[in-house]
Amino acid sequence: MRRLVMFNRVSADGYFASEDGKLDWVVPEKELDKAAAERIGGFDTVLFGRRTYEMFASFWPKALADPKTAPNPHGPERSPEMHAMAVMLNEATKLVFSKTLKDATWQNSHIVRDFSAREIEALKKQQGKDIIIFGSGSIVTLLAENNLIDEYQLLVQPVLLGSGKPLIRDGSHRAKINLQEAKGYPSGNVMLRYVRS
Repeated sequence: MRRLVMFNRVSADGYFASEDGKLDWVVPEKELDKAAAERIGGFDTVLFGRRTYEMFASFWPKALADPKTAPNPHGPERSPEMHAMAVMLNEATKLVFSKTLKDATWQNSHIVRDFSAREIEALKKQQGKDIIIFGSGSIVTLLAENNLIDEYQLLVQPVLLGSGKPLIRDGSHRAKINLQEAKGYPSGNVMLRYVRS
């Protein structure tokens, strides 16, 4: 059975995006990028909410062709790790949950109009590599409420935003998760990996 992994950068006070949806507070971490590049080959499917999909689709399709000096959303320069991420994201199957998105033109993208826990369960039972979701707080909330996330990867940033968008909101579901790893980085970032009980 394929695992569904959630990865998100969160502020130390628990927000995954500022009120305006921006990520300009993210603290770059080269060591983490190297670790992510080593693991990214274990995924072949990405889930998105509309906003996160549009952010990714505006950057990653052209990231392979851009020069190394082009802007990097999480650091000063393009890196081999960023190249590995671009390859995976462009080749992966991408499912974007949206009732309003008209077109999903990024290669291998498919619009899913209605969220169905049963269909996610069926997706997890299909042949293939693991599934990952980035950002997409509204979809993460639905996945968490339906016990569909197998691993939570939270990269806690050494930043206090004061306000912003919580990763899981308005959820009535409470669940215990077990810590698998806690690793600090020179930048002050801390990676926390939890699995479902």
